[in-house]
Amino acid sequence: MSETVIHFFKEYGEWAIIISLVLNIVIGILGVVPTVFITAANIMFFGFWNGTILSFIGEALGAIAAFLLYRKGFRQVSRDKLKGYPGVVRLLEARGQEAFLLILSLRLLPFVPSGFVTFASAIGAVSVGTFVIASSIGKLPALILEASSVYNVTEWNTEGKVILGIVAVVGISIFVTKRKK
Repeated sequence: MSETVIHFFKEYGEWAIIISLVLNIVIGILGVVPTVFITAANIMFFGFWNGTILSFIGEALGAIAAFLLYRKGFRQVSRDKLKGYPGVVRLLEARGQEAFLLILSLRLLPFVPSGFVTFASAIGAVSVGTFVIASSIGKLPALILEASSVYNVTEWNTEGKVILGIVAVVGISIFVTKRKK
């Protein structure tokens, strides 16, 4: 997939930044598609730091766009259906500093889907400003780790080989465990 995005970047060079941002926004709105292939394309096309910064801006804009759309379209219907889940209700009712810290901490946890954090925040009581700041700060460490991993894998250096080895072992372990159940 990264090769396709890089092809578009080369084909429409003057629009490459806009293409990257639009793809990140669409992925942010979808909420379930990983951004790693865009991050990889950005790093390979724009260089490590420029690609990482562009990916950060794109992911932040995607989260903001998703937040605003989810808030407009799903707020009341979803809140009514989630009242039976106390943990979710806490996030939904959080405001100010509590909301900021919850969003920030959830963004820092790698196993919590980004789309879930955005959706729960959007249908909750958190302000747009609090969400934007907490979400953006929380995305930064994960994106730097992702960018570093992508760079090392694409450069096929020792770190990249170790990363792929760990991913392979974890993937095989999950597959075997599920297969046994």
